[in-house]
Order: sequence, then C-alpha cells, then structure tokens
Amino acid sequence: MIKATIITIGDEILIGQIVDTNSVSIAKRLNAAGITVEEKLSIGDDAEQIATTLKRAHTQSQIVIITGGLGPTKDDITKHTLARIFSSQLIENKVVAEHVEKMLAVRGIAFNALNRSQAMVPECCTVLFNHHGTAPGMWFEEGDHVTISLPGVPFEMEHLMEDEVMPRLKAHYSLHANIHRTMITSGIAESILAERIAEWEDALPKGVKLAYLPSPNIVRLRLSTYDSEDGVAARKRIDELFNQLYKIIPDNIVGYEDASVQQLVHQLLTERGKTLAVAESCTGGTIASRFTAMAGSSAYFLAGVVAYANEAKRDILGVNYDDIMRYGAVSEQVARQMAEGARRITGADYAIATTGIAGPTGGTTQKPVGTVWIAVATPQGTIATLRPSGTDRSQIINRASAYAIEMLYKELKKG
Repeated sequence: MIKATIITIGDEILIGQIVDTNSVSIAKRLNAAGITVEEKLSIGDDAEQIATTLKRAHTQSQIVIITGGLGPTKDDITKHTLARIFSSQLIENKVVAEHVEKMLAVRGIAFNALNRSQAMVPECCTVLFNHHGTAPGMWFEEGDHVTISLPGVPFEMEHLMEDEVMPRLKAHYSLHANIHRTMITSGIAESILAERIAEWEDALPKGVKLAYLPSPNIVRLRLSTYDSEDGVAARKRIDELFNQLYKIIPDNIVGYEDASVQQLVHQLLTERGKTLAVAESCTGGTIASRFTAMAGSSAYFLAGVVAYANEAKRDILGVNYDDIMRYGAVSEQVARQMAEGARRITGADYAIATTGIAGPTGGTTQKPVGTVWIAVATPQGTIATLRPSGTDRSQIINRASAYAIEMLYKELKKG
C-alpha cells in the first residue's frame, strides 16, 4: 500500500484566516489513484517545524505533498527550507525566469529582484512548470520516497496536481485501487438506520469498510476498499452490497455520491412540467437558494418570498392577521396559509412554506428555539407538520430547509 501525507503550510491557516481546501482536493486525487492518505497536517511558516514535520511524515509515508510558502516575500520560506533539508543550493531556472517575466509584463508589473527569486529552485529538484502562476512546483526523490512542493494558491495547485504530479506518481509507483462509493439516504435518523441495517453491516466481507456520514436529514453510507489489485472487481462487489440495501431500506435511498433530495425534486418537477414557489420566514431564502443553485431550475422555479415580518405574511401572502395574533406566526395555521398564498400569487403547482424560531432569542416554554412549522401546498391540498430543528441558529435553518424539501419530495413521489 502506497501512503501519503499532506502538509499545508501557512500561519494564515492556523489562525483561521483562510480555509484549507488544498488538502481536500489533493486527498481526493490521491485516493482515486490508489494512494492512501495517512495524515493531513497544517503547520506554520517556521523552518524548523517544516523540517521536523517532513522528517516524521516520511517515517510513515512514501509520498509527502506540501503546499504553501512559495511566494517571493520573506515570510515564504518553504523553498529555502527544502534546499537546506536536501543539502542543495538554489539556482536560477531560466525557463521559469522567462515565464515569470512574461506573465508579469502582461499584468504591467515590474520584474524586480523579488519576482526574479521565484525562478530560484533547489538544484537537486525536478521543476514542475507552473503555467498558471509564478511559483513552480518541485519534485524531490530519495530512494522510494518522494517529496512534492506546490504553491498554496488553489487554482495553481490544482493544475499542477493534474498536469504534473499525478502522471509522475502513477509512473513512479505501482499503484493499486482504493475504491470508495457513497449511498445517500434520507428520512431516517442515523441510529435507526444503523439498527435497521445492522445484520447487513455485520455480514460485510473482510476488507470492506463502512462509514456513516450524517448531515441535516441525510445520512451518507460510504463503502471503501483499499489497495485492491482488481479495481473493477472491487467496484462490482461494492455495487452488489449496496443493491442488498435496496431490499432493506427502499424508501430511504436517494442516490449515490453527491445526490441530494433537492436534485430529485428538481428532476421530478422538470420531467413533469410542474412549477414551484416558496414562502420562507425562519429559513430566510435558504430553500430558494438550494433550488436556484441548480442549472435548469428556471424551468420550474417561479418565485421565492422571504416574509419575515408579520405584515409581510399578511400583505404579500394573504395570511389572515387575526390568525397570526391568535395562534402566533409560528403555527400550523400560518404555515398553511403561507404555502397556499405562495401557490396562489405565483400560480405554481407546488409551494413550500416555513415559519419558526431560529434563535438564539424569541423562544418560549410552549415554543422553544428550534420550533419550526413546515407546509407544502399541492394541487390535492395542503399538509403541514411541526419539526423541532435543533438549538443552533445555522443548524435550525439547514435542518428546516432539508425537512421542507423532503416533505415536497414525498408528495411528488405520490404522483
């Protein structure tokens, strides 16, 4: 089994100024090629820490990939540290120098000494030419161990991984396949799901690993095999195992990989030529954004109304103000009228409505924070349900949005 360690360098990562997306992208590419990621680390711009971390990483991994610290300024020390680690001097790479000068000229930036330093690389490395930036990647070999240094700019790193790193790794090592496939389930809690599929899980063959990955109203089930000599056979085995689940939880399976309930709704509405509107209070436009983020949603999505104030519920959606005063804005009566109002004013075939208390204030003993009423209006009538959605504001918004879309999906499945 070929193992890799990913190290992201930069004080900005450690203080939370930026999010490390590089390690996620690199890990996906390595796993797809059959390379197992042993560890991911983030460290600061410190030469001794870089050296110590790199040395330790190579005790457990044949491959170490580093991103960050390759800029022209004094705080970018990765290249100098690597030169010292590999007992090599920095020399100018003329091809890189010419590329940097031309790239800067196009942008109207002077080619000064700092920019020229981008072309300085350790003499012992193989330069990985960066067509999309000024900092080249670097490849170091010591026996069966490889160290790769890449720029921290995600766009540049992505291209170097695709064009330079992965082809070289595949040529350098004899790689077997790591297979991962994920089934998406909905409408069933993780604990209930685990109980229902326990017998199936206990019977999984040796070498197949199951992981539960829960998120609002969704549980992903990932099956993995590592270091498979026959990737085709491993994929077939995982497919057969997932097919068994269709007999156990047929009503809870959404699809595979990145499938989502809103994508299924999107597909059904598009195929049937039906339309949708939403009326949101506590979810603040989240449901509308989930649909409109998908290409082709203009075929069915008519409008979204964020009616936060009681007056907006009355004036725009036609909710009876006496009902708001009598039952409260967070009530079944108001949720139903919001959905029906959205359907009426837009002419949509279907409408979703949410009204709730997202917090952190506004809750009462009778209606605590997290109380959400959801309604779906259809050509056959309107349904409404009370869904407690957690205690954290963002959690409540995400869960309520997911619950609402699932309600619509269930209605659409009825035909």
